[in-house]
Amino acid sequence: MKISRSRLLKGVLVFVFLALFLILLRLIDPGADSLTRFVDEHIRSRGFRGGLLFVFLAGGLACFGLPRQVISFLGGYAFGMIFGTIWATISTTLGCALSFLYARFVGRSSVERRFGKQVARINDLVRETPFAMVVCIRLLPMGNNLLTCLLGGVSRIPAGPFIAGSCCGYIPQNLIFALLGSGIRVDPFWRTALSAVLFAASSLIGWWIYRRFRLNRIVDAAE
Repeated sequence: MKISRSRLLKGVLVFVFLALFLILLRLIDPGADSLTRFVDEHIRSRGFRGGLLFVFLAGGLACFGLPRQVISFLGGYAFGMIFGTIWATISTTLGCALSFLYARFVGRSSVERRFGKQVARINDLVRETPFAMVVCIRLLPMGNNLLTCLLGGVSRIPAGPFIAGSCCGYIPQNLIFALLGSGIRVDPFWRTALSAVLFAASSLIGWWIYRRFRLNRIVDAAE
């Protein structure tokens, strides 16, 4: 399981990087005005319209590979933990849908040509319960989100179960990183500590899922 641990470490490093960013931001600029002005002026202060702008920008960036953890972190900063999670989940699901549909209707030949073996693994893994297996895959703090979407797009998975399963599977980690992002302004120590505990718990659950359902094939495909 050595290789699997190295993949898990990638997810941990993303969390550590964002936590260190939060701490440094508080130390360098407690008001965070110089680094967060765009979010403050164009998203935080515009209510529902700001949320729609966030979805439009973050969803587009997710479609091109921006990590969903970063989107959730920024959502937590802009809207707080609860609404940050909601807007981040909508954004990441939009990015997922765009990538999936691109692969299915536009880029199928190029994706199949480059990742044919991985597509076969996905088809074998999710052929019986696509929704449940996609949820399990998304719960893992490892793998490449964009590549998974592209591979799903050229597989035999119906669009509905793939996108809905991705949306549900995104929520736990989106909540954790939105909680972390919300610590830029409110209770940074306690929110960072709580998000670290939750991330550790979700990683252990993901590790169990990885071993229980033998998802090494799909993680291999999404690297």
